[in-house]
Amino acid sequence: MHALWLYLVTAVIFFGLDFLGLRYLVKPVFERHAGELLAESVRIGPAFAFYAAYVAGLVYLVSLPALRAGQPGMALLNGAVVGALAYGTYEFTNLATLKHWSWQMVATDLAWGTALTAVSAWAGVLAVSRLS
Repeated sequence: MHALWLYLVTAVIFFGLDFLGLRYLVKPVFERHAGELLAESVRIGPAFAFYAAYVAGLVYLVSLPALRAGQPGMALLNGAVVGALAYGTYEFTNLATLKHWSWQMVATDLAWGTALTAVSAWAGVLAVSRLS
């Protein structure tokens, strides 16, 4: 039951924070450098698939072990590692293969994804451990 609560809490935190981060941090940089590549509106299906799978992986790899160990700080650190790897893979692959990808886009999204993943994992573990 802890795993389900952990997933739900982490998903709400991740989605809520990412909504703000994408709107105010990431989108302006991407529009400036690669605006012609952006869709006019978000495609909900692929976005939902990403959030569902990413949060499941985060909970399995990071949050559950930290919750079981009673160490929310472990979720923060390991969440940052997972976030840097995931967002770094996306950003550096695009930088290597796409014409208009910029270092500013890489730095912005990599920093955001690392912080977002770390804080979401940490906050999810903290919330569920306090509910237990």
